[in-house]
Amino acid sequence: MTGTLIVTGGSRGIGAAICELAARRGYDVVVNFSGDPAPAEAVAERVRAQGRQALAVRADVSREDDVHALFDAAAELGRVTSLVNNAAVTGNTPGRLDEYDVDVVRRTLDVNVTGVFLCCREAVRRMSTRYGGTGGAIVNISSTAARTGSAGEWVHYAASKAAVDTMTFGLAQEVAGEGIRVNAVAPGMVHTGLHEAAGLPDRLEKFARLIPMGRAGQPAEIAEAVLWLLSPAASFTAGAVLDVGGGR
Repeated sequence: MTGTLIVTGGSRGIGAAICELAARRGYDVVVNFSGDPAPAEAVAERVRAQGRQALAVRADVSREDDVHALFDAAAELGRVTSLVNNAAVTGNTPGRLDEYDVDVVRRTLDVNVTGVFLCCREAVRRMSTRYGGTGGAIVNISSTAARTGSAGEWVHYAASKAAVDTMTFGLAQEVAGEGIRVNAVAPGMVHTGLHEAAGLPDRLEKFARLIPMGRAGQPAEIAEAVLWLLSPAASFTAGAVLDVGGGR
């Protein structure tokens, strides 16, 4: 299924890789961002270079009005057929749970859980046959941290991703009969700017020995899994959480 795809947090890392691969697979792409517009515009330009339409749209996914505006803007490109909920935060500075400030935890849950809820709700209201839509596909970006717990670093982040897994499965049950497939991809350690931003530039090298494949992943490898779940090749897949973590 092609058409118009919204990728939240699409300006960097895994989100940018998803946008670019989606363009090569025939999607028009809405690149959502919340901060600096320059990287999002650069991704949109790379999408257009593939001969597809693209928009860079600023929206904080934790804000209901912003999510409505994001989907309204996306409709300018055509019917929204697909959504990837990729936007997420960790709170950056790693630490133990008892050291975290409650405002950091609340912001993480607002973006990582409430943001996924708001975007999924809006997508269902526009895609579901119950509301006159013609169906679609949603992929939520989870994390293998939902299983490992991320002790000593980001337990609150891991908990937020466990919530995403549960939301994915539950929503899939609700809307599978309404033409919408809902699944998730759970990346493991991946080469993105997240680790440097958190002040842990050597984190991937430190953990590589714990990964059976002996290395961290690349954003493009996560994008391949996402595009498979969005595609007709995954037509009988719903409620799945696909681990892409090198075996860890």
